[in-house]
Amino acid sequence: MNKDLLKNFTILYVEDEEMVRKNAVEYLERLAKEVYEAKDGKEAIKIWTEVHPDIIITDISMPKLNGLDMAAYIRSKDTKTQIIVATAHTDTKYLMRAVELQLVKYLTKPITKEKLLNALEMSIDKIEDKSKFSIHLSDNCTYNAYLHTLHLDGKDVRLTNNEALFMNLLSSHNSRIVSYEEIENAIWPYDGMSSDAIRSLVRGLRKKVQVDVIENISGSGYKLSPLI
Repeated sequence: MNKDLLKNFTILYVEDEEMVRKNAVEYLERLAKEVYEAKDGKEAIKIWTEVHPDIIITDISMPKLNGLDMAAYIRSKDTKTQIIVATAHTDTKYLMRAVELQLVKYLTKPITKEKLLNALEMSIDKIEDKSKFSIHLSDNCTYNAYLHTLHLDGKDVRLTNNEALFMNLLSSHNSRIVSYEEIENAIWPYDGMSSDAIRSLVRGLRKKVQVDVIENISGSGYKLSPLI
């Protein structure tokens, strides 16, 4: 999956084992917009009430309130938050309840990064509000990094295939400079990238977005400088 898409979302991680929780939160903080943590189901519900995270990852066996009971409470009031459960239990009754609660994924421990990223990718696909992926290039222009669509004054703007590839690359890494090598590998992997080709591409995009948000960092590459 494109891990940079997770930078648009908030995650609540619920786990009673402190070291497991600490390590997971440190990893998730490198991926997500914001990461919250809770040590049991009751604390998780309090945090959910306050911040309404996009995704919840929870253990099942916890003191005070277990993960499935917590998920049942949240699901009775909120059908939009995506919930992933992680547990050592493989009992069918736990799996069936997870299905009933419309949870994204039932992960059995040990949880690898591959398993977690797969579950997070599934969560992103299930999130209905795709506007969360929108980057505001100006007051009247947005680019949606999930739908790969450019909107200007409320209307769709047609992009060429190379323009869409370029915008996808910049928007997915909008916090940093995208190198010339990365651009070449994404758009011209076989033919190679000429100076004229990239300049022509950027010139055409700047005309379509009608605002200069695509910065050329001399000797390094390009960077998107959105409004927010």
